[in-house]
Amino acid sequence: MKKSKKEKKDSSGLKWFITIFVLAFILSIIFSFISTTAISGLSLVPAILVLILVVFIGIIFDIIGVAVTVGKESDFNAMAAKKIPGSKTSLNLIKNSAKVSNVCADVIGDVAGVLSGSISALIAVKMTSSLGLDFNVQFIISAIVASLTIGGKAIGKGIAQSKSTEIVGFVGKVLRLFKREK
Repeated sequence: MKKSKKEKKDSSGLKWFITIFVLAFILSIIFSFISTTAISGLSLVPAILVLILVVFIGIIFDIIGVAVTVGKESDFNAMAAKKIPGSKTSLNLIKNSAKVSNVCADVIGDVAGVLSGSISALIAVKMTSSLGLDFNVQFIISAIVASLTIGGKAIGKGIAQSKSTEIVGFVGKVLRLFKREK
């Protein structure tokens, strides 16, 4: 007996949920373990640099997620017809924009957000102990990290919308290095 389109779509949605749930869970465990282990062994300045890197990664992947969502398939169809390197990969990103955006903005972006929170907590402990502070700086550091993340993503969304073709094209070229286009 053949499944109806609705049953296939429901099944596909459930499979995607399970896939993305498992991916997010595994990435969160791995990166949380690595970051907390690594950060606790670092001095204050390198720990802050790692924190900035994690925030930056979250912003970059949010930009990619938005760019793929607003990108136009027609731009990449034309490029693919001209056999421009990376255009087929970019076209596949656009055709799968919901999933790509979910992975980039939600999975990687949110994992980066959680990591930046735990890293900022570790930095606050380091600052409090190494600088001999009487008060908890966690509130200030958390507010700075949240503001940088939210502000960076706000600016990034505007860039992603206005430069979506360039961004998706660049990502397509980078991904092409890891995958052979037919």
